[in-house]
Amino acid sequence: MAAAEKLAAEEAVETENPGALKPGAAPFGNFPHYSRFHPPEQRLRLLPRELLRQLFPPEGPERRPILGLDVGCNSGDLSVALCKHFLSLRDGEPCSGASRDLRLLCCDIDPVLVERAEKACPFPDALTFITLDIMDQRNRKVPLTSFLSQFGRSVFDIVFCMSVTMWIHLNHGDRGLWEFLAHLSSLCHYLLVEPQPWKCYRAAARRLRKLGLHNFDHFSSLTIRGDMASQIVRILTQDHAMELVRCFGNTSWDRSLLLFRAKHTVETHQP
Repeated sequence: MAAAEKLAAEEAVETENPGALKPGAAPFGNFPHYSRFHPPEQRLRLLPRELLRQLFPPEGPERRPILGLDVGCNSGDLSVALCKHFLSLRDGEPCSGASRDLRLLCCDIDPVLVERAEKACPFPDALTFITLDIMDQRNRKVPLTSFLSQFGRSVFDIVFCMSVTMWIHLNHGDRGLWEFLAHLSSLCHYLLVEPQPWKCYRAAARRLRKLGLHNFDHFSSLTIRGDMASQIVRILTQDHAMELVRCFGNTSWDRSLLLFRAKHTVETHQP
């Protein structure tokens, strides 16, 4: 995909439904119909279907379900696609083994998108959608702990963070990004991250200016910039005791999928 086509796809996300959201007026990345322009298939083609089974081989006659957290799930299209992909399901198939194999807690800051995800979810036994600001330190612990305690667990097996880091960074600054990554790394054994490149930051700021709105509060003061995938790797590996396991390649919109593993995860860790 040419650079001009990529930029058009980025901006089309925000112009798709001007009655609901003016272009650029989704400061947390909570665009409606986002997956029409960044389809889940572009990510899933990079991820082996057997990935979760490789990372978490079944043990004993009663296998523990794999517990996942999808941060910034939007309207749930990618969450559903991940479930289908890793459970090798096709459209229309019942998710009969989901309660045993995979349970995914999906959260987003936008209650409208979460409600849409709940209504459209084909696998209610496997996917749970909640409205949650993951940066709200006071209120995030209870829903995460409550979900984990249903399974007698204190951390997730895997956390998915797909095209969320930029919005955390723009809205909470360098310190916010660092704390966000620290929190995610404390929540899981494995972390799959899709960072937005720096050009997406510039595009997001430009769209706000076109609307005549003020810029993101932290944009001009950010010192973490440049190659954002490398910056994310640096923070997670040097500061938060994770190691990079694998880069699965880049999507057609030039974002890398990076898998990290916690070096010393213990089950007593609390969200």
